[in-house]
Amino acid sequence: MSDPTSLPPQPTSEIAAADTSMRVDLQLIADLVPNGGRVLDVGCGDGALLALLERHNNVDARGMELSQQGVNEAVARGLSVIQGDADRDLQHYPDSAFDYVVLSQTIQATQNPKHVLLELLRIGQHAIVSFPNFGHWSVRFSLLKGRMPVTRNLTYSWYDTPNIHFCTIRDFVDLLHEVDAEIVTAVALDKDGKKIGMRLPWAFWNLFGQQAVFVLRRKS
Repeated sequence: MSDPTSLPPQPTSEIAAADTSMRVDLQLIADLVPNGGRVLDVGCGDGALLALLERHNNVDARGMELSQQGVNEAVARGLSVIQGDADRDLQHYPDSAFDYVVLSQTIQATQNPKHVLLELLRIGQHAIVSFPNFGHWSVRFSLLKGRMPVTRNLTYSWYDTPNIHFCTIRDFVDLLHEVDAEIVTAVALDKDGKKIGMRLPWAFWNLFGQQAVFVLRRKS
């Protein structure tokens, strides 16, 4: 799989930058989704990203959320969101049903990440996946001290975390090779939510990126 140096330039628009209450990865995802088309947000929470995409990107926005509370909050926003489990319910969508399928900060909480990723690539022309990077130096330092890490992007303690499949950026890139996915573009974000330089290798991203966002598609 290519290093970041061979990827296309990242978008520079900042349509969500004014909303300081929104997660930085969601702001970035909003910039990565073009206007128009159909978008499915898997694990959409309260629908904050979907609402932004409907408002600024003029998309046909749909969502799936596991928690009933999240579904209720999203529906209260006037969004089309159903209750569903990414591990079991993506199979009900037909091939290429959406232009973009989003899975933000959720893949590490699924039972079978590889299966979920294959389903995203099947039902979407593109898949956007964001996740916390377990290879960040602060995580490694915590493990060296004999403690499970608690950071800005890994906020749970070991006994109450929903995250069951931690991965690093390098691990994720290896998985993309296994599922025959092509990286359209990728972004690593540091502890302040700033983009890490595009011309730095995966090893640097893996050490200093606290989270990553990948735009993917099936290889033709």
